[in-house]
Amino acid sequence: MPASILPEAGRDAPLTGITVLDLTRVLSGPYCTMLLGDMGARVIKIEQPGRGDDTRAWGPPFVGDESAYFLSVNRNKESVTIDFKASGGRALVERLAAGADILIENFRPGTLARVGLDYATLGARHPRLIYASISGFGQSGPRRDEPGYDAVVQAEAGLMSITGPGDGPAYRLGVAVADLVTGMFAMHGILLALIARGRTGRGQQVDVAMLDATAALLTYQASIYFTTGEPQRRMGNRHPSIAPYDTFDASDGEFVLAVGQDAQFARLCEITGLHALARDPRFATNAGRVQHYAELLPALAAAFRGRTRGDWIATLTRAGVPAGSVRNVGEVLRDPQLLHRAMIEAVDHATAGTINQLGLPVKLSETPGAITRPPPTLGQHTEEVLAADLGLAAPEIARLRAAGIV
Repeated sequence: MPASILPEAGRDAPLTGITVLDLTRVLSGPYCTMLLGDMGARVIKIEQPGRGDDTRAWGPPFVGDESAYFLSVNRNKESVTIDFKASGGRALVERLAAGADILIENFRPGTLARVGLDYATLGARHPRLIYASISGFGQSGPRRDEPGYDAVVQAEAGLMSITGPGDGPAYRLGVAVADLVTGMFAMHGILLALIARGRTGRGQQVDVAMLDATAALLTYQASIYFTTGEPQRRMGNRHPSIAPYDTFDASDGEFVLAVGQDAQFARLCEITGLHALARDPRFATNAGRVQHYAELLPALAAAFRGRTRGDWIATLTRAGVPAGSVRNVGEVLRDPQLLHRAMIEAVDHATAGTINQLGLPVKLSETPGAITRPPPTLGQHTEEVLAADLGLAAPEIARLRAAGIV
């Protein structure tokens, strides 16, 4: 890797020396490649000339000409504009793939085969290449050709059926959880493939589907169905197997109570003054409280309305009863604990100035990752990469640019 491109910070991060060729766009793929970049991988993001990643236009809000959406998942990358649908652009991408450890794409299955950039073609020529494919429904199966969109997958994977009020409509989660968890599973698969390559010397294809990844989150909900044969209905903020595990209104806002033990319930009754509940055999065990939750709920709700949520949370926490405030995003991002944990970091962007980014949630004691590059402007590193990695002279790069290939 050219010294001019090697970041000064993060040299000892665990993926230092690994090069990723990123053909992804929107969210699941860019999130995956950002996670790899955070841990030291060099990520070369290939974008369409003149347009770039779709999310560059997803706004408002914008910071200058950059969308907040794009800025959120594209740090630690170099942006190179190449039209790989053109034969000249396709040749450039294959040359970059020859020097890469990992190629990641999230096109609909079969799309890259039509331009000779699929795993069958590149894997045969570059046997050490790890080729990760992210799609809505996978590289095989009766639904492989369907496009994957977060809202559709949240619905199709069952999450919406168990999210929302019991007497109301199904709700989509407020974050694009299907996209994000798919990106995390893709990183997981890529790291496993890197470990396997260290043993075998060969790369392989990593096939991650949004439907698979999101359905994998069902865990105990799936187990309940396997056990009972009945799909779980929507229950609002209740838990199907634990009680009281719900959202309650204090005098000034909502808070969450998460009582997972009988001893915690006994302390809760003492704190709230609901001593009769502690003596009631219907509520002596968690199973009983789940079964009789309709009778338990009104007494708890009435008690909690009398004090502020801050008062309740402080009192409950001191007593070892799990509770937390329902906070908005601004409140969360001002939390001193997150600030202490370096979960908010400021970076200097080429055109947007100083911007805040979420930090790295994985803290390694000996080989930590780092934010070493701000999100790139469109094509910011095209000349640098084509010259340093492919040896192209300035006149050749100018010719490619005039032809619309880069």
